[in-house]
Amino acid sequence: MKFKIANRVVGKNLEPLIISEIGINHNGNLDRAIAIADSAIKSGAEVLKHQTHIPDEEMSLEAHKAIPGNSKHSIYKIIKKCSLSEEDESKLMKYILSKKKIFISTPFSKAAVDRLVKLKVPAFKIGSGEWNNLELIKYVCKFKKPIIMSTGMSNLNQLYKTVNLINKKKIPLALMHCTNVYPTPIHKSRLQSIVIMQKHFKNNVIGYSDHTVGLYASYAALSLGAKIIEKHYVDSHSRKGPDISCSMDRHQLKELIKASKLIPPSIPGKKEFIKDEFVTMNFAFASVVAKNFIKKGSILSKKNICLKRPGNGDFVSKDFTKLLGKKVKNDILKNVQIQKKDLKF
Repeated sequence: MKFKIANRVVGKNLEPLIISEIGINHNGNLDRAIAIADSAIKSGAEVLKHQTHIPDEEMSLEAHKAIPGNSKHSIYKIIKKCSLSEEDESKLMKYILSKKKIFISTPFSKAAVDRLVKLKVPAFKIGSGEWNNLELIKYVCKFKKPIIMSTGMSNLNQLYKTVNLINKKKIPLALMHCTNVYPTPIHKSRLQSIVIMQKHFKNNVIGYSDHTVGLYASYAALSLGAKIIEKHYVDSHSRKGPDISCSMDRHQLKELIKASKLIPPSIPGKKEFIKDEFVTMNFAFASVVAKNFIKKGSILSKKNICLKRPGNGDFVSKDFTKLLGKKVKNDILKNVQIQKKDLKF
């Protein structure tokens, strides 16, 4: 399975895609959003992701009283403060496109979908809070753009309905394993879910949305075959905001991009030696050697033979036992390899 986001192809046998999520780290300030985007771009980002919030379209009055676990303020107050207007979001997108990079975003309402369609985004990101919002999912599907969907706060049985809905419409779909705790303790990452999802959703690309502190979980996800890694991004951890603690900075982004190129090629292969190891095998393995001077006519035993490097002799480690009891037809000097010509068979 593979598909395109703008000019970037994502798929099973391709180099993993790293998505740098600006999210709401800009706190509603366009200049700050551009600064964060610019920092990510200079650090090698290919795809930058935003969150398209139109607060009164996505939240009811009860949201004024709902307090998320990583803040003292209501979710409504946080999102209201951290939203960009359509004009500012358009400016952010145009800046990113001017740098020849890809802009995508997460809509949290149908109105947000309409805005992103107007902005001509090449793909939609669906957050973990919306995977079960089938009305929104169906609306997104109308526009036939690739979908990257986080799957936090779900189990396999719950996901099938949404995944089947999207797959039946033949819309390219990537599924992101995710734990929605901000930040996520690394021992609660449950990264084996990536392998499980690969088995159950074979027609979809599988990735990982990382909310842990640092990069260890992302490295592990790459080793498990994740083809997309999404992680919040900030230009400096000195900034304030609900997602800063689980965001990567410019140094970490560079390291994650490097890891995405180095880790996947290290995975395939069988447990067998390779031709490149022959030169090492030649000196690292052991051969059967005379432990002391062995006189012609002697019988080989553990008292007069032993194993020593290099492993280029006529008899190697696996031959040691079968040589015991053999008669010697030539004198053999101490610390010299036993040769076939020295023995009677």
